[in-house]
Amino acid sequence: MAAIETIKLNLYYGEFHALINVDLSVPENTITSLIGPSGCGKSTLLRSLNRMNDYIEGVKISGQILINNMDINDSKLDAVELRKNVGMVFQRPNPFPLSISENILFSPKIHGSLKKSDQDSIIEECLRSVLLWDVLKDKLHTSAMNLSLEQQQRLCIARLLPVKPKILLMDEPCSALDPIATERIEELMRTLKENYTILIVTHNMQQAARVSDLTGFMLLGELSEFGRTPDIFTNPRNPKTDDYITGRFG
Repeated sequence: MAAIETIKLNLYYGEFHALINVDLSVPENTITSLIGPSGCGKSTLLRSLNRMNDYIEGVKISGQILINNMDINDSKLDAVELRKNVGMVFQRPNPFPLSISENILFSPKIHGSLKKSDQDSIIEECLRSVLLWDVLKDKLHTSAMNLSLEQQQRLCIARLLPVKPKILLMDEPCSALDPIATERIEELMRTLKENYTILIVTHNMQQAARVSDLTGFMLLGELSEFGRTPDIFTNPRNPKTDDYITGRFG
């Protein structure tokens, strides 16, 4: 079963047609990259998958977005509940100006799903998941703002995990990081895909080639090509995909 599926998805910002008949199917426990030039609709598509575009005035959507076979634009669906299942990581790390432990426990407290007796185990489990426990176990009550950018980004991923999401959306998750930190986050993605479905937007085509199982090339609001990453990078069907990958535009 597809973890994420869009069917003839169209999205308008006022009169601007930002997504055009996007058909996408992402299997469970895979990493999928969306590549393409700036303004092509990558981040718009990503944000539509947990209804972040709801906050933008004048947005109109047609077609379907199915998350685990559930139509997320159904008026009966609670967007807050959706975002428990579909977490999002942004370009720059955005830890809360709280302690490391308070960052981890923030979501379950908000959702009312936290027992005091579970706090320590939740903190440890989530930090272990992002390979930070051994580094931070003696610093849990210090400010998250004191961490390196890479550690902050890992913490932001860990912060999503207590509410048991099934899907992680990542919008340029390494754009603020140096090459060594980027490599470490990519290694983390490979580990996380054992338990999560990951969809990333990236301008870094080398990153897409390294970490993703599937790649989609977007151009002018359309998903121009989608398939196995090795096929996209070595034998694309669409000449414009080849032009973008080889640097002839974009």
